[in-house]
Amino acid sequence: MASTGLRTILVATAAISSLLAAGDARAANGAYAVDAADISEVGSCKVESWISAATNTDFSAVANPSCVVNIFRPVELSLLTNRFRSDGDWSTNIVPKAKTNLVPTGIGKFGVSFYAAGSFDALTGENLALFAVVPATYRLSETMRINLNGGWLWDRTVDRHYLLYGVGFDWKFTDVLQWTIEAFGQAGASDVPSVVRPRFQTGVRYRPNEIFSVDVIYGRNIMGENANWITIGTTIRFPVLEGKPARERSGHL
Repeated sequence: MASTGLRTILVATAAISSLLAAGDARAANGAYAVDAADISEVGSCKVESWISAATNTDFSAVANPSCVVNIFRPVELSLLTNRFRSDGDWSTNIVPKAKTNLVPTGIGKFGVSFYAAGSFDALTGENLALFAVVPATYRLSETMRINLNGGWLWDRTVDRHYLLYGVGFDWKFTDVLQWTIEAFGQAGASDVPSVVRPRFQTGVRYRPNEIFSVDVIYGRNIMGENANWITIGTTIRFPVLEGKPARERSGHL
């Protein structure tokens, strides 16, 4: 059985992995942590994946398929799988998540959404954590926005509750390039001090067309282990045929 410290890291990893996968086809999304308030069109799907390597030899490989369905209202459903190595020990977490938009975004006003998720050990089926987050997005223009996240995490392995937080800035500075910078984390009591220290990421997304994009990201303490990280991520999108115009379905801003 993993030590208490390792289990705390794994639960933190699960929570942050959900934040990292909390985006949609118009959000920061993929391997970025701070979510935007939008969701995609009903009937659209995507597959996000990324690998992350840390200076302390920790490693994470994530796959996150998702689709938007109409369950009385549009809801984005996803099922993230994270294969993670911490201090030489391997673990696999599965994180189902549901997200819905409550207030549409627009230039000069806030949009708001809500999502809830749980983390499970893929080997034992144990429920490691539950969490809920409210993302809010304020669009400064068609090319810049600010994302704010606030939420709650219940670490069931040690029966502790945490505040989840995040703030991010996205800037589409060319037709195919977008820059993101963000700080995020969880606040509360922990036996591992780095778990409750702030986390940071910044990176560039290259999106040559509506279907495909690739991210290159530098991160600090992103899983609560006090290390530096490099992440490479991709997203493949399956938009609705005859849906909104391509510009409105754009994964940028």
